Amino acid sequence: MTTKIQTVLLTGKTHTTASRREGAPAGEELVDIQLSTPGNAGNEISLKAIQLHPTAEQLFAGAWSACYTGALGLAAKTKKVALPSDMSVDIEVDLGKTGNAYFIQARIEVRMPGVAHDVAEAIAQAAHEACPYSKAVHGNIDIATNVIVTDPVAA
Repeated sequence: MTTKIQTVLLTGKTHTTASRREGAPAGEELVDIQLSTPGNAGNEISLKAIQLHPTAEQLFAGAWSACYTGALGLAAKTKKVALPSDMSVDIEVDLGKTGNAYFIQARIEVRMPGVAHDVAEAIAQAAHEACPYSKAVHGNIDIATNVIVTDPVAA
């Protein structure tokens, strides 16, 4: 049973995309992770640069996002679905309190433009079943997953 957070103290955010880097071996998918600084809208931190003081929530969200993105690829391959090149995963991990106890909770947004919604939902669920981070927190924290299949600008 998960406990709902009454007061959010801070949020660690990530935006993860699968990308091909110049010089990477053929077929090797790599992950770029962008982190935001809590309380500083628009101030992104890149894991490609020196990281001064990321929060535990940012690091957890980043590791989970990287793992989950890989699991999405495996789930899509199993279902014989090609993921769009502009697929992305945004994870927000909140640190908060209920009474005197501290908890975390998470929101996951998966963007798979051009994939049928039911197929994208099935891939997202299968990825949760495969991802060790998703399995570790399943039933322990409140998690909301939202799958988006259309580009909001084009919709």
